[in-house]
Amino acid sequence: MNPNQALNYSTNQPFPHHHHTPHHIMVTPVDPYVVETLKSVIGKYVVLETTRGRIDGCVVDCKPDHVILDVYGKKFFVRICEIVWIMPN
Repeated sequence: MNPNQALNYSTNQPFPHHHHTPHHIMVTPVDPYVVETLKSVIGKYVVLETTRGRIDGCVVDCKPDHVILDVYGKKFFVRICEIVWIMPN
């Protein structure tokens, strides 16, 4: 490809010499230490500082990507990647 061809090339098209094979890659960040800590306090009251503010309640369950808090009878699903710190009470 000469320099003029590179300038006229549409960025929305794949390179002509590459074969495009459609596939999907799912990337899920997992913080195993935070998950382990949250699993150790299931059934206990905690305070979570998140990127959106503070929330406190009883830990109902913990999955690799979120924790479930019971806050006065209402369930809150908090993404683990949004947690800044955890304080068991």
